[in-house]
Amino acid sequence: MGNVFSCRAAVWKHAKKADTPPYIIDVVQSVGITRVQITKNETSSKCGEMAVEEIAREKLTASADKPDGSEIGLSRSSQCPVHSHRSRSTHAVTTSVFENLTPSVKSWEEVPGPKPLPLLGNTWRFIPHIGGYSVEHVDKVCMSLRREYGKCVKIAGLLGRPDMLFVFDAGEVERVFRSEDAAPHRPSMPSLNYYKHTLRKDFFGAEKDCAGVIAVHGDSWSAFRTKVSRVALSAGAAAQYTEQVADVADCFIKRIQEIRDENLETPDDFLNEIHKWSLESLGLIALDTRLGCFQSHEGSDSQRLINAVHTFFLCVGELELRTPWWRIYPTAMFKRYVAALDTILSVTLSHVERALDKCDNSNKSLLQDLVSAAGTRVAAVTSLDMFLVGIDTTSNAVASTLYQLSSRPEVQERLYDEISNVLQGRQLKPGDVNQMPYLKACVKEVLRLYPVVIGNGRQLTKDTVICGYKIPKGTQVIFQHYVMGNSDEYFAEAQQFLPERWLQKSSYKHPFASLPFGFGRRMCLGRRFAELEMHIMICKIVQNFKMEYHHEPLDYHIHPMYTPNGPLKIKFIER
Repeated sequence: MGNVFSCRAAVWKHAKKADTPPYIIDVVQSVGITRVQITKNETSSKCGEMAVEEIAREKLTASADKPDGSEIGLSRSSQCPVHSHRSRSTHAVTTSVFENLTPSVKSWEEVPGPKPLPLLGNTWRFIPHIGGYSVEHVDKVCMSLRREYGKCVKIAGLLGRPDMLFVFDAGEVERVFRSEDAAPHRPSMPSLNYYKHTLRKDFFGAEKDCAGVIAVHGDSWSAFRTKVSRVALSAGAAAQYTEQVADVADCFIKRIQEIRDENLETPDDFLNEIHKWSLESLGLIALDTRLGCFQSHEGSDSQRLINAVHTFFLCVGELELRTPWWRIYPTAMFKRYVAALDTILSVTLSHVERALDKCDNSNKSLLQDLVSAAGTRVAAVTSLDMFLVGIDTTSNAVASTLYQLSSRPEVQERLYDEISNVLQGRQLKPGDVNQMPYLKACVKEVLRLYPVVIGNGRQLTKDTVICGYKIPKGTQVIFQHYVMGNSDEYFAEAQQFLPERWLQKSSYKHPFASLPFGFGRRMCLGRRFAELEMHIMICKIVQNFKMEYHHEPLDYHIHPMYTPNGPLKIKFIER
């Protein structure tokens, strides 16, 4: 490292205000940030800037065996909070460290990205047939942004929306996540926020801190999550449903046998059948109720709920990414969106009421635990949020996994061997899935390559330095896990389907490059349940069938989840 180093301008400005020692200097090196303290005993109050620099250089050289960015002359407790992170913009200084300093943090205006047009901003880019940025192909848009502009891309000038920052650097994702406060903001969904807090405030605002966790922020979100997380995220909360979820999976196996054609292939609407399985499993968990989805028909409560959730997701992307005319007048799409949410709310509440009427203490459940811990309304709103985000996400993840496995017989056979060795011919019981690491690795690998939600993010609550740029408060930061998950920078042979990479931590380079369930306090509340449902479903299908796919390869589209675009005509052959 020698004598080549620089000081952060902001720190030096602060240090210059001190007329007497101790001087504290933050030194940016290629390996990190080292904080140097020069005490009164090491210099006189009359020393000049060059004398201070000379002492700092001597102390830095003497400590060259400390590559971790530790501090020189300071206690560990006062260490710089970002000392272990490599600077994104270090500058070699050959003259006085206090002369001709180039700031190491660049301004928001310098962040690269597509340039907005006068009046139209960048919103025009999402206009069909004109702009070239398709909501349905946001995956390809993000790939092109990464190639053209780098690891940090700004899209400013979105009419009716905050500016957006796309981040493709896993190290920066980790740093932002780990430094956030106790109530981080997710990018707000104005349309859902309007529904909960304006249109239906009589329900969601009837009790204090009872609006749920989706489209809710701050103290209200924190209070609600605290009530729910004690139950939903407790150890064993999901595992207690192993046998019941397995029963639902067995019913789905029978359903597959019923709906196959003469070629043993599933029908064009097979994804809707998977939605029914997901809803049936979620109803069991959230409502202690078997909804009878496999016998459902058009007009039944369960099919209405499936259709409403699908409509919600189809509309929300359009309402959030395109010009928000719905804020001026109720557009046709906004009316469909509100009607879908009303259906989800009414159907969920009717099932919650029935479930609560049937509750007894003989079989303690999630619903009963929520009622006991936080009351009936919290239980109802939690169930609503689970149905809102837990049906399409889980079902599309399973659909994607089945599609990927259907063209990989060798992966299926390894899975079958693992499952058979664990179960030895008996039924699933709690804890069995934990003995199936290859099963879990297969699901992880699908979600790395094809995450059903291709990114997650935050709305900054304070000015934050990301990738060497000062990003202003209020900016929506999108962590693009689809792009990072498909990057050779973070995964060897990133385009290859290699579940075994998850069995050896050395084969992937950064744990924050793929986060299908998010991270931290905003992590998916239903993660344990979603994983249980997916693992058991895949386990049961591999136990019973060999899968094949004999049609044209399917591209992936956003509609509304990231999922194979086309009929899932998978051939299921009994073992």
